[in-house]
Amino acid sequence: QVQLVESGGGLVQPGGSLRLSCAASGNIFSALAMGWYRQAPGKQRELVAVITGGGSPNYADSVKGRFTISRDYARRTVDLQMNSLKPEDTAVYYCSVILPTSRYWGQGTQVTVSS
Repeated sequence: QVQLVESGGGLVQPGGSLRLSCAASGNIFSALAMGWYRQAPGKQRELVAVITGGGSPNYADSVKGRFTISRDYARRTVDLQMNSLKPEDTAVYYCSVILPTSRYWGQGTQVTVSS
């Protein structure tokens, strides 16, 4: 069983930065991937960034060059550094861990980009 708790969301002006953190409990060392997804009102949940078990990051085209995903197995965290935020980045951001036989989601954290 894995539990995920996100933190770091909030209100930020366009062009600003936020750092999201996801703290995991349980065994994540066999994770195939860990990542961040987001869901804006009226839209489907979409991939933002994912880091594979081997450490390779992948990003949605819309966030490339602005967002950076990182993982720390010792701290059991996966973070998302978000720079140059735009109003269209406004959404609930969810952390997810994919294990060989199951997938887990956090409860989500709200990110609002507005002046």
